[in-house]
Amino acid sequence: MDTTTCALEAGPGRGHGERGGIAVFLAVCTVALLAIAGLVLDGGGKLSATERADALALEAARAGGQALDAAAAITGTAIRVDPVAARAAAAAYLQHAGVHGTVTVSDDDTQLTVTVTSTYTTRFLPVIGINSMDVTGHGTAALLHGVDQPE
Repeated sequence: MDTTTCALEAGPGRGHGERGGIAVFLAVCTVALLAIAGLVLDGGGKLSATERADALALEAARAGGQALDAAAAITGTAIRVDPVAARAAAAAYLQHAGVHGTVTVSDDDTQLTVTVTSTYTTRFLPVIGINSMDVTGHGTAALLHGVDQPE
């Protein structure tokens, strides 16, 4: 048995050329798995940041949609939203939340649109040079909801 074992170990091309090959393979696989984990975790983080931006944009639009035209409401002529006050209320909400965004009112003063821009700071992807990702959220509110005369 010793003869067979020695013959297999000493056979031509066996054992000497592949020394350390498994270590290189494991190193490459480890780097690849870490890169995939980084993409998954930072991708999920970006999705979470996008959901937050959308929520903030929707809440800012809602806050703007509640800015009634006080003069028309008090006199009883109409219940409507003041576009200037709506824009200011939505901008104030964004400022209080600590995010940057734009607030626009449609030409016919019936819709308020808020766009929030933010940045997600990556945790794993800086290894490959991606330090941050841009995030955008959108929200819209109807400034008139079928009520044009007080009851």
